[in-house]
Amino acid sequence: MGYRIGIDVGGTFTDFLMIDDAGNSSVFKTSSTPQDPSVGVLAGMREMADSLGIDLERFAGEVDLIVHGTTVTTNAVLTGNGVKTGLITTEGFRDILEMRRGYREELYNNKLTPPAPLVPRDRRLPVKERIDASGAVVLALDPQSLADAVDALVAEQVQAVAICFMHSHANAEHEQLAKAMVRERLPGAYLTVSSELLPQARFYERLSTAALNSYVGPILKRYLESLQSNLARIGFKGVLLIMQSNGGVATPQSTASTAVMTLLSGPAGGPVAGLVFTGVQGYDQCITVDMGGTSFDASVVQRGVPLLRSEGWIARQRLALPMLDIHTIGAGGGSIGWIDDGGLLRMGPQSAGAQPGPACYGRGGKLPTCTDANLVLGYLEPEYFLGGRMKLDRDAARQAIDQHIAKPLGISVEQAAAGMFHVVNVNMAAGLREITVSRGIDPREYPLVVAGGAGPIHGAMIALELELPVIVVPRESSIFCASGMLRSDFKHSYVRTYHALGAEADTRVMAKHFAELERQGRQVLHDEKVTAHDRVRVEHAIDMRYLGQHNEITCNFDIVRFEQDGIDYLRSVLHEEHERLYGYSLREAGTEAELVNLRVTVLGITDKPAMKFMTRIDDDIATCEKGRRQVYLPSEGKFAEVPVYDGERLQFGHQGSGPAIIEQITTTTFVSPEFDFVVDRAGSYCLYLREIGHTYLRRVLE
Repeated sequence: MGYRIGIDVGGTFTDFLMIDDAGNSSVFKTSSTPQDPSVGVLAGMREMADSLGIDLERFAGEVDLIVHGTTVTTNAVLTGNGVKTGLITTEGFRDILEMRRGYREELYNNKLTPPAPLVPRDRRLPVKERIDASGAVVLALDPQSLADAVDALVAEQVQAVAICFMHSHANAEHEQLAKAMVRERLPGAYLTVSSELLPQARFYERLSTAALNSYVGPILKRYLESLQSNLARIGFKGVLLIMQSNGGVATPQSTASTAVMTLLSGPAGGPVAGLVFTGVQGYDQCITVDMGGTSFDASVVQRGVPLLRSEGWIARQRLALPMLDIHTIGAGGGSIGWIDDGGLLRMGPQSAGAQPGPACYGRGGKLPTCTDANLVLGYLEPEYFLGGRMKLDRDAARQAIDQHIAKPLGISVEQAAAGMFHVVNVNMAAGLREITVSRGIDPREYPLVVAGGAGPIHGAMIALELELPVIVVPRESSIFCASGMLRSDFKHSYVRTYHALGAEADTRVMAKHFAELERQGRQVLHDEKVTAHDRVRVEHAIDMRYLGQHNEITCNFDIVRFEQDGIDYLRSVLHEEHERLYGYSLREAGTEAELVNLRVTVLGITDKPAMKFMTRIDDDIATCEKGRRQVYLPSEGKFAEVPVYDGERLQFGHQGSGPAIIEQITTTTFVSPEFDFVVDRAGSYCLYLREIGHTYLRRVLE
């Protein structure tokens, strides 16, 4: 028997999904070990082996594939614990990392100060050289100036170096000279060359991305080497792949040189999984939310493709590489409730994390968290958390809420817990508005896929806030991203700046650039053993804007149509995308298109694990009821006794009405009174507003 394993290392728990050759899946969770995440990974492997009744070495030898999402780079940036990094840049521009774009991220917040730069000024070394925007050498690189800069970094004993010169995207000659000298004099240092990592215009974005890559590169490299060594030690001989921020996977070797591509490694599996589980019902679009112990991640899938963005922020540091458009806020099961200076109840973004965790975990936590509130409100069963392997302390939860929330506000513990529950739901609904309504998307047209260990408790209330009619809770929701990882393809994205007005653009030069980027991607796939022609897919896009605009938009297009119709076709693509995003275009005004960047994404299609469907049964759902308990109903503002169903026993076709609780070993789903629910053929629990029942049931059951 062969096995495939998806692993998602989170802030509180490490999630595992194990799928065998027959499509049977099993879910596992272990506590994360922030000091060394590989310890939690091996603990999960041991738990899986025990469940099969075999020893760890035999089990590891039968694992064909591991797809791993890691948070080691994310944590390094968030905590400021990256490696000692040096920067070599053009003389006169050493302070760009602090000057940034020259304006505040929050325009009207006068108190907002920039974060500390990843590389302090004394390790940002200037070099005499200059290349202009066309790629012409204005000032030849001064060898002595470069040598002095490298010597200074040698004396500082830096662990990593980033090289970024002005306009190196147009001519990388000087960066290559600097690269050769750094390699010679600092052979053990991790090195990032901006023109190799991100050959596009906009100096600050390129500089910040290169600095980020070097800042976290050695940490990821060490972790991957340790993980591979530990896996080999227990007998693993299969394939190890690493999840990337763009929603694809890559080998550890290619990932190590582009460490910055793992900064959203964990959440990136979510949109892929969301499309799989809603696709069972015929949808090609969905909104996915994943609420874990520390954070809440939301994303959108449209027309079968997760939305991407070409740049973003992490810990207020600029990152300009393609990544899934995932909006993250500090709202998880471990989010801490507190009273602000104005006497208002707040939730997060601070989190109790894995250690000490919520007060109810009994690990020393004293502050009230979202999980503590859920326990007090009856959504969690203290004797059945993680299937009974972990007991929750209701008295500790009540004491924490009473001391820090209820008494300061002069209310009961139950009222305080209900307030915490409401505030965290409103926070998450606001996060969803950010990626939908704020971007011209009507969320009511999308099914909401709710995942994470904590998400299904809150999904119904989030949906009511946004008037969403359908919620899909996958049976594997607690390890949602791990599930998506096993269904992801190899994916490599490339960019090259080509700046021209539409009327002046040379389509032959553009076609040459596209072909070069495609060859580059195909070579990487070849190195990753993806060689079959029918396993490779190439996607093309271009960053464009109307003449006079400041920001461009990324427009996907058909390369065959471009070869036939040229720039006129690209103009029409810009008009259509601009109208979709902003509700209007300048087609009638005849405003010229301005081309900025050319993009190519090369995908290597992987073998997906078999998806096992259920056979429909007509049994009464009452046979799956395991008891009843008092649960708080937010819409009624009171507790009521509701049925509790054993989620492991529910089968395709089972139907029920809210209010109800669906309990699994690793998660709990709260069905509020406004919703009914049905189990689909994939085993997902599907909640739907009662008034759409007839239409929706036909979609699910027929």
